Amino acid sequence: MIKKEPRAVDVAVSEERLLVRLADGREISVPLEWLPRLRDASPAARKNWRLIGGGVGIHWEELDEDLSVEGLL
Repeated sequence: MIKKEPRAVDVAVSEERLLVRLADGREISVPLEWLPRLRDASPAARKNWRLIGGGVGIHWEELDEDLSVEGLL
């Protein structure tokens, strides 16, 4: 069996949580307390993300922050 890496298709960041929607329909929600750079960032900086590696990661240029979807799981 071939293992497929989980891939993000959308990201949302609120004042309290990071929500990542995956290609297979799952959603990951984690508290920003786990992610100090996002927690301490402005709302505008939190919204300025892009998917990297075809969705295996999320990058915030302004915050110099990269998160892997697998790491969030």
